[in-house]
Amino acid sequence: MALMTFDAAIADSENFAKRHLLLGNGFSIACRADIFHYGSLYAQADFSKVPEVQAVFEALGTQDFEAAIRALENAARILPAYVPHGAAAVAVAKMQEHAAALKEILVETIAGNHPNIPPEIADEKFWACRRFLANFLAGPKAGCVFTLNYDLLLYWTLMHDDMPFDDPIALTKNDGFGNDEDDPDADYVVWQGETGAHDAKVHFLHGALHLFDSGSELKKYTWVRKQIPLIEQARQAIAGNAYPLFVAEGTSVQKKAKIRHNAYLYQGFKQFTANVRVGTHCVFIYGHSLAVNDDHILTRIGRGRFPKLYVGIYGDENSADNQRIMQRASALADLRAGAHPLEVAFYDAASANVWGAP
Repeated sequence: MALMTFDAAIADSENFAKRHLLLGNGFSIACRADIFHYGSLYAQADFSKVPEVQAVFEALGTQDFEAAIRALENAARILPAYVPHGAAAVAVAKMQEHAAALKEILVETIAGNHPNIPPEIADEKFWACRRFLANFLAGPKAGCVFTLNYDLLLYWTLMHDDMPFDDPIALTKNDGFGNDEDDPDADYVVWQGETGAHDAKVHFLHGALHLFDSGSELKKYTWVRKQIPLIEQARQAIAGNAYPLFVAEGTSVQKKAKIRHNAYLYQGFKQFTANVRVGTHCVFIYGHSLAVNDDHILTRIGRGRFPKLYVGIYGDENSADNQRIMQRASALADLRAGAHPLEVAFYDAASANVWGAP
């Protein structure tokens, strides 16, 4: 059976009260396949100068840079109390050196896998993407956009509202962040907590590279306010012990554990769960392979109540990878109880022209 076009899928979805969108890494790959075709920052990191630090990740059972850095720093503080007479000095110095090296590796890996500033992406690409997002963030059918990516392309697109047309596209871009009431002129904004999360329409389910956890609050650094390239923002924040909030763990169980232990991530998770339980809504998936390492999100679709799921398929629908995606989508539908069946439709992802015509 031939795939639907994206426009046909949108027309078909007019029967529903709201449309929601779930984005995967294919959203970013469609923009810049040369740099966004990666699985994780850990997989891309170059540890050749300090190969010993990989043992830290292995000992902790994680791929989370922040966890490894904090473990090294905490061990360096604690060790002298257990190894007296200065015998720990060499080990402490090495742990501190490796913690600092890991911070720089994290910064360099982020920069290597991402455009440095928004102008490195052509305006026409942002304008095309805004037209795509308008199906979900504008008009009477507007719902929410949930992304599993932690890059900045979605955020930059939402901020790129200076379209030089007579009818520019206005998108709802509330993401739950606002001015710091103690410092309203700061060059960052802060998460407004659970109350703000209920009104948010854009959710970074796995965090993002512009969200930094300073311990007391979650800050969102903005290009508009700072005019500082991404690599410098990251370096400054990490130097001040504020780490980018993103889920870098490998398995669904590990990802879910981190989500449950962070208020922002957990609120986004709950908002996704709440929306897929509304029987008058529909959901589109774009750029996601329905891989099992995101089952903590995908199974919520199978346990939801919305009637129809539209899944984007890129390329030959008869390829092994696409057949697997279709089978996974059908398996999600099979999770539904009899009272709330789920219909699955497949559309040609390329026809969405998310970043403009090829």
